[in-house]
Amino acid sequence: MKQKIVVVLMNLGGPDSLVAVRPFLFNLFYDRAILNLPNPARYLLARYISFFRDKKARGIYSLIGGKSPILGNTLAQARSLKLALEDDFDVVVVPAMRYWRPRATNVLDAVKAFNPVKIVLLPLYPQFSTTTTKSSIQEWQKIAPEWQSRTVLECCYFKDRDFVRAHQELIKPILVEAKKHGAPRILFSAHGLPQKVVDVGDPYQKQTEASVAAIMQDFDGIEFVVCYQSKVGRLRWLTPTTEDELKKAGSQSIPVVVVPISFVSEHSETLVELDIDYAKKAKTWGVPFYGRVPALGDNPSYIKCLENAVRRLVVGKPTVRPDCLVGVCSRFCPKSSGNQVA
Repeated sequence: MKQKIVVVLMNLGGPDSLVAVRPFLFNLFYDRAILNLPNPARYLLARYISFFRDKKARGIYSLIGGKSPILGNTLAQARSLKLALEDDFDVVVVPAMRYWRPRATNVLDAVKAFNPVKIVLLPLYPQFSTTTTKSSIQEWQKIAPEWQSRTVLECCYFKDRDFVRAHQELIKPILVEAKKHGAPRILFSAHGLPQKVVDVGDPYQKQTEASVAAIMQDFDGIEFVVCYQSKVGRLRWLTPTTEDELKKAGSQSIPVVVVPISFVSEHSETLVELDIDYAKKAKTWGVPFYGRVPALGDNPSYIKCLENAVRRLVVGKPTVRPDCLVGVCSRFCPKSSGNQVA
């Protein structure tokens, strides 16, 4: 008899209609991992931000069909992963979104009905951050304490062999086109974080840089830069920004290949910010070629990365401890590395 497992693909989620934009934004900014304030201040500020950002955000989603593509992309990844596993496991693969439907509570109902031997939490955030992976895991721990003993976690896979290979495969054809316009520069564009989050020990920046270093082993002699996009608010965020790097490339007449290094699904940040806003600015600033590499999606090598993670966890990696989300579970961040985020 095949072992019964549930794989939970964790992601941010996104509004499924224009009406959902404002409540989605409220859920996002009400998360203490995003706004580290006590209540009622956090509640009131989340209400304020979601109200005033609603119109602009609706305009963004209107450009891509009136909704986020994340759920559709995640369901495609779930189907591919199930196909890769079902010969050996009685497996259910389900998405759990942090800020919009389906939420972890919806997934829990399916878990209870299926009654698996193990639950594999598989965040679709390659690089660990307290604002993404930790937040999603903590929500699960809060709603499903009775399943804790059956739960295992892959907390990050930022330099997994197949994750790296997937990026390399997608970069190569765009790089070929870029070389027709001169010696190109690859801009690895990651979602930004406030600098203060990194300063208190969040490993996201270091893991992003490690991802890029591993990918670039296949591209000797090509210039590259790690940069950051999607800044919100007045705090100091990680630099350099993708926008500043595009300006610099334009001033030097250098063709660019833009890689969304922290996004495994297409988001508004890729389809609007990169494909529309930055592409237009790049042209204005004199960038001779602007090529955007697709998000990983259900690229076979990326699905292999996820498949291997599930197989490794099911055969004996330790269960998730509530006091340690980095160290116990990861192959890349040993407990002694100082990257623990309790």
